[in-house]
Amino acid sequence: MIAFFFLAAHLPWRMQLAFGRLLGRAARRVARRRRRIAESNVALCLPELDEHERGRLVRRHFESLGIGVMEVAACWWMPTRRLRARVRVEGLEHLEAAARTGRGVLLLTAHFTTLELGGRLLGLFHPVKAVYRPHENPLIGHFMRTRRTARSAGVIRRGDTRGLLRALRAGSAVWYAPDQGYLGARSVQVPFFGVPAPTNTATARLASMSGAPVLPFFVERLPRGAGYRLEIHPPLEDFPSGDDAADAARVNAALETGIRRVPEQYLWTHDRFKRFRRP
Repeated sequence: MIAFFFLAAHLPWRMQLAFGRLLGRAARRVARRRRRIAESNVALCLPELDEHERGRLVRRHFESLGIGVMEVAACWWMPTRRLRARVRVEGLEHLEAAARTGRGVLLLTAHFTTLELGGRLLGLFHPVKAVYRPHENPLIGHFMRTRRTARSAGVIRRGDTRGLLRALRAGSAVWYAPDQGYLGARSVQVPFFGVPAPTNTATARLASMSGAPVLPFFVERLPRGAGYRLEIHPPLEDFPSGDDAADAARVNAALETGIRRVPEQYLWTHDRFKRFRRP
């Protein structure tokens, strides 16, 4: 698989996209449990869509997942000059202004299918550290850690709160995605697309303890192979407020805005609503 990734990174761009779509279509047929989770999540979060629209969104989502696999290869091994020609960034001035204060910056985002490549693309314009979860396969985990480290300002293991705080207090910008289901001691039930969801309150706590502003950040894969659009929003105002539930709900609302822009690129296959899954 590592050899495949290396070779795939050097294919023509449109060939990578086409192969990724085929890979995603095959996954939709084989990964039945994940397909059911995606269908359930879309039905819960986007009830305004009819059955045909929901089915089309899920099909496009799996194609996006397949492209995301190819983007891992691009992130790890594609030459910088090829990537830079395919990305534009909006709102970089917000990140630069926040960085000039000397404090760290929390770049608030979600688990999109573009997440692997998105971090490297932003790193072309501003040094960024990323929070990562170790892979269960040691070999893949090794390549994931070493390639991410080589392509970023550094990585922070998920759960290493002290390391994350050290990075923020040292003035680093940190890519942070708190959108997945969390049932720990500091979990609160707040709406996510109008559905009660167990949500981590760590974003507000990290901002409070470090003084770091929180800037929503999203990556959009543009249609027809046109490249990528990075969007950095101004810092959340009056955040944190001191109310864990209100702050977590505000984080979810900020993430929803980015997800609704490109819903097929969000990771709907994650079982976010275990207790609310439809039969």
